Amino acid sequence: MALAPPNLSLELRNVSLRFGPEWIFKNIDLKIQKAELIVILGPSGQGKSTLLKLLCGLISPTEGEVWIESHNFHKTTDAIRQELLLKMGMLFQKNALFDSISCFENVAFPLREVTKLSESEILDRAGHYLEAVGLAAAKNLMPHEISGGMQKRLGIARALALNPQIIFYDDPTAGLDPITSRKIIELILKLQSEQKSTLVTITNDVNRAYQLADRMMMVLNQEIVDLGSPQEAKSSKDPRVIQFLTGALNGPLSEAASL
Repeated sequence: MALAPPNLSLELRNVSLRFGPEWIFKNIDLKIQKAELIVILGPSGQGKSTLLKLLCGLISPTEGEVWIESHNFHKTTDAIRQELLLKMGMLFQKNALFDSISCFENVAFPLREVTKLSESEILDRAGHYLEAVGLAAAKNLMPHEISGGMQKRLGIARALALNPQIIFYDDPTAGLDPITSRKIIELILKLQSEQKSTLVTITNDVNRAYQLADRMMMVLNQEIVDLGSPQEAKSSKDPRVIQFLTGALNGPLSEAASL
């Protein structure tokens, strides 16, 4: 069995996924380089969040292989699988914050649960990431006491607390106004530049996708369409891509664009 090249962070090899009688993906291949910024777009219900779960090992494919760094994730040992999981961070679409503990404790939580850091080290690291996302002054507030944009930044701080090498963002600007959305993406880019991490982001905000991506992809009709760079995506001749990116039509893809 071929090993994954050392410059790859993530790879799907001939992956198919079925839930009951319904196929979500059929025979998809995908390679993501280390430190690459990938943005995944597509109509609702096509499987974008499911693809994210495949890539981070949360669900197993019906067929095919998921490679994370140099390991076949679902075939390797439990010890290696645990090491790989600790190298990944995720910002969930609705932030998944703990309402009953402070902003600081939300960031400190994964450090207490899965590391052997001392209390002083936890204080330093959680404080560092709260500072990085501009929430140092809000550390003692509860999540419900801060704005939606601040909650999103808090979720980012928690996702980064373990210093992950691969970070998954599930719609990081959902529900935010355009100015706040732009600032959230600027923050994500700043932190990625500092850490040289691999980013895989789901969004249907096309402007933010152009702002964030090295490479863009669309999930559509059980396949992944590689759009290339933002400039290449804008120049696409595929009617499905044109329709989605320009927003020329509302609602589901037209019959012609789905062919």
